[in-house]
Amino acid sequence: MTDITDEDQRIVAYLRDSVSAGESYFRSKNIAEALGLSSKQVGARLPHLDEKTDEVEIEKWGRSRSTTWRVTLS
Repeated sequence: MTDITDEDQRIVAYLRDSVSAGESYFRSKNIAEALGLSSKQVGARLPHLDEKTDEVEIEKWGRSRSTTWRVTLS
């Protein structure tokens, strides 16, 4: 991982741990609530984190009321 902030690392760690526990789909607001961030902070970072990290793969999956992200381990 290069050029990754502490908040980025917290998001990646949360996603990695959650995927390991069996979750696959996430909403920015739920990640934000768990980490004490805003949903805008999380939503803006997720597409870039897919490129910056080799730990997880993040894919924009669907959009109904808010964007759903599909996350898998790399």
